[in-house]
Amino acid sequence: MDIAYTAIAHASGGGRDGHVRSEDDLIDLPTRPPRELGGSGEGTNPEQLFAAGFAACFLSAIHAVGRADKLDTTDAAVSASVGIGANGEGGYGLEIELDVYLPRLGRELAEQTMEKAHHVCPYSNATRGNVPVVLTLVD
Repeated sequence: MDIAYTAIAHASGGGRDGHVRSEDDLIDLPTRPPRELGGSGEGTNPEQLFAAGFAACFLSAIHAVGRADKLDTTDAAVSASVGIGANGEGGYGLEIELDVYLPRLGRELAEQTMEKAHHVCPYSNATRGNVPVVLTLVD
């Protein structure tokens, strides 16, 4: 791979109950476990950060596919849901759902574009075979 950019972030404190900061200080946030996991919920958490990153990355992939295929992806949007839970093997696992909105494409073309983006997106490629990812085309 020819790496074009490397993001660097630091976690301190208690991890999920601590602080995260990007090397360039654009991200500088307290982290707290969500209430559902027994925390205060008064900070962000790794699942929210992962969901935000996956949604943004997948939307970029949608636009890249749109440009390559000369499609109008204007007003496209992606919402990512990242669930965490016990995996039954003593650890934890994630499940991801991406809700994709492509209002300017017909259903068949939108589904094809979504599937192509799933092969372009680095987050999709990183999770493939490791984390269940469900793609849902929404109206």
